[in-house]
Amino acid sequence: MNQFFIGLGIGAALALVVLIGMIAKGHKKTSEYKEELTKLKKVLVNRMDIESDGLNNLKKELAEVKQQNENLRISISTYSQKPGKKETTRLHIYQLAADRLMINAPGFASAWQTAIKQSETEFNKAFTGDIAFVRKVIPVKTDAQIISDEN
Repeated sequence: MNQFFIGLGIGAALALVVLIGMIAKGHKKTSEYKEELTKLKKVLVNRMDIESDGLNNLKKELAEVKQQNENLRISISTYSQKPGKKETTRLHIYQLAADRLMINAPGFASAWQTAIKQSETEFNKAFTGDIAFVRKVIPVKTDAQIISDEN
């Protein structure tokens, strides 16, 4: 029976050594996993910070683009109120018609030149002198007929 207990003691000691070795190995793996988990957490935090910064930059860019869009919309609105190609074309047509009348109608040229000179003088006075103030207060009526587009 002594041999049984000696064998049992040796087996138990061997099992205890193997158990301690496995516990040490498990503890080592656990500490490795914890270290790796800590590294992954740091990587995740860094990535979240970078993505947060990128998202903030995108929001700033979006706000700038919206502001530029609004500025362009206002500019387009302003430019649409300025005389465009249609009005310029109309002025060229009137100029050609006036030139033809000067050539074809004998008395028209002198009357036309006189009317232009008077209108230029009145226009210059309106923006430089007392007439500008008077026009702001009292609208000036003209006896010229307005030509409407019959299209």
